[in-house]
Order: sequence, then C-alpha cells, then structure tokens
Amino acid sequence: MVTENNTPAVDLNEEVRAIWDQNAAFWDEKMGEGNDFQRILIAPACERLLALQADEQVLEIACGNGVFTRRMAQLGALVTATDFSAQFLEHARARKTAYDDQIAYHLVDATQEEQIVAFGTQRFDAAICNMAIMDMAEIDPLMRGVRQVLKPGGRFVFALCHPCFNTTGTAVSAEEATVNGEVVTTHSVKVTTYLHQTPQKGIGIIGQPASQYYFDRPLHVLFNACFRAGLVMDGLEEPAFNHPQDGSTLNRALGWANYSEIPPVLVARLRVPH
Repeated sequence: MVTENNTPAVDLNEEVRAIWDQNAAFWDEKMGEGNDFQRILIAPACERLLALQADEQVLEIACGNGVFTRRMAQLGALVTATDFSAQFLEHARARKTAYDDQIAYHLVDATQEEQIVAFGTQRFDAAICNMAIMDMAEIDPLMRGVRQVLKPGGRFVFALCHPCFNTTGTAVSAEEATVNGEVVTTHSVKVTTYLHQTPQKGIGIIGQPASQYYFDRPLHVLFNACFRAGLVMDGLEEPAFNHPQDGSTLNRALGWANYSEIPPVLVARLRVPH
C-alpha cells in the first residue's frame, strides 16, 4: 500500500499517528472551543453546507478535541465522532457539555476503509471531516468508506487547507510601494509547487511539540478520489478573512487576516446519489 505520491503508507501512517498523539495536549489547549480559523472560517461554512436537522445521525472523521463534535450535538445531531489518535479522544471526552448523551467517541483510522464500514452501511444522514484530509496519507479508503455508510442522498462535508493557496508549496509575502504619495502594502501568495507535491512536514500551530506531515493534493487528485467512490459534489465554499479579526495568529504581519482576497480554506459538500 502506498500513498498517492508512491510513499509507503503503512509506516508513514503510524508515524503520523504518533505525531498527533504527541501534539494532542498542546492542540487541545490552544484550540479550546475553537481558534479563529475554526470560529470565523471553518465552522460557519461547514454548518451551512451540512444543514443539520435535529436527531440526524452524523459520522465525524478526525474529530480532534471535539470542538465541532460538540457544536453539532448542540444543533441537535446524534454524533458518532472518531479519531485515530487515542490522546485526542481522551481530551475530547474530558470536555464535558450538556449534550454528551448525543455523542459517542470511537478510535478509528480513516485510512482503513473497513473500520469506517464497521459502523453499518447506510446508517448516517451526514458525515464531516474537519481540517484533516491534508493530514491523511491516503484518502481513497475514506471516500469509499463514507460512501457506504451514508444513506442515499446523504451528504459528506469536508474542510481542508486550500489546495491552491495554503500548502507546503506556497509562501506568503508582503510588498510596500508608494502610490500617489501614499505607502501601500500588498499581500500575496507565491505558488512554487502544485501538481506534484510530496509529503512534507510543517507546523499547524506555532509552538507545537512536533511538526506534522502534510499530504497536499491538487484539486484533481482530491476530487477524483471522491468521484471514484461514487460521490457527487453539489456545494463549495472558499472562506477568507474579509476584515481585521482579533487573535495573535491572524494579526501577525503575514497572518491570513491580511489576505482578504485569498482563501486559506476550502470547504466542499459531496452527496450519495439517490
């Protein structure tokens, strides 16, 4: 078994798991109930595309510390939340809410199709994978598994770092120029690699104990995995920070709050055909 970039997937997947177990406590502390990316960009877009109804059965892949799990339960969903990091699941369970009876946490490796299908075919009304697909050594097993556990017409929403603008093949910059007697700062993104990217280590949150792997994929690789599994796309959002926001992560000189015309995140909705 290899990744889309011909990298052995089994050993690499176990290294990825070890890294996330090591980072889990730090990420739980920093993420809390949602950082700026989650609160301002990701959660609102995911909620719009999911369009949850009360008592719907939802499968969450890679729930992390459960910040969106708890939000979906608050909205009335019955959530089966999974992650392949046992440490992350411990932190998720430790964050108690009034909606805990609507949440069940399970240790599941989303690169193993059979572990997803074990929940039962056509069981779920919806599925969500929030900012984790770029962390996975393989995604075809995920797509095939989700396709089987969703009901006909069921939707699968996922958010990830934008494959065009926010990858290990991009760099952000700022330039100053004098225009009509005023100093104007222009922020831009430089893309050096897009079509053929290999797994690279990077930092999700500054200060985390271990750097994590990114498996950046161009759009055709990402969505063809969905289409091969029999999923069809009917929703897409590219949220960006459209005005200055609070938060040290965003207010850095090259923080994403300065790039109002460039989305750092892509959110897509796929469906199982009736």
